[in-house]
This record gives sequence, structure tokens and C-alpha cells, in this order.
Amino acid sequence: MANEALIVQLLEWIGEQPRSYAETQEAWRTSCPRLTIWEDAISEGLIERVPRGRLVDAEVRVTRAGRAVVEAAHV
Repeated sequence: MANEALIVQLLEWIGEQPRSYAETQEAWRTSCPRLTIWEDAISEGLIERVPRGRLVDAEVRVTRAGRAVVEAAHV
């Protein structure tokens, strides 16, 4: 997986406490085409957005697959 260390950091950060989509985008969005952390985590099924009315209010959660990636990184 490309950018694996940064993806693990993202997963750990989201896993610390409930995060909103807006908060997550503020902290992790980048315009660098080489750093596609958010997009990679979504496409790999490591995080999910749970609707809460408006998109900015959606909750971002680590999926079961995402938790497995974090656990494997700490073995």
C-alpha cells in the first residue's frame, strides 16, 4: 500500500475519538498529487463516512479492515 505509514497515522487519529468529515478534511486534505492519504484510505475500505445530515457533519470511522491495518502495523 502506497503511503502506508501516513495511512496508519490517519487511521490512528480517526480512531482516537469520533471525527467529523469537516474536521478530517481540515486535518488531512492535501493538494499534493503524491500524497493521496484520504483517497487511498477510502478506496481501500479502511475508513467510511456515516451520513449525519450535511456532508460536513458526516462522521468518519475506521472500518474493520482499517483496524486490521493498524494492528498489523504494530506487530
